[in-house]
Amino acid sequence: MKLFPLAASLLLLSSPALAVEKRVFKIDSLIVTRKAGVIQLKAKGAVQTGGWTKARLHLLHNDGRVMTVEFLATPPLPEMTVIDGLVPVAAAAVVKGRASSVHLLADQNEMTSEVTR
Repeated sequence: MKLFPLAASLLLLSSPALAVEKRVFKIDSLIVTRKAGVIQLKAKGAVQTGGWTKARLHLLHNDGRVMTVEFLATPPLPEMTVIDGLVPVAAAAVVKGRASSVHLLADQNEMTSEVTR
């Protein structure tokens, strides 16, 4: 059947195993606020090429004083044609818990912000 190889190719291209998240290239800004018992995070940064998707903030650790978070996104597949240059990305998250500061990690830099009300 001629459709099977095409269907198999499409399945392979959309396989979650190929979509491994990586830290974004750099962080440009981090805003952290506390409201109604939750900590709200808003981050902006950049990746080195186009084609990155699903930017998000991932909680690594929270000891009640410092919350450590990494800024992740899914890079383009190797065979994709993408623009070569810094491309902005943004992500936001809401985290239940207590912390007095948030430490955000990217590939080339990191940033710490106090939790404000």
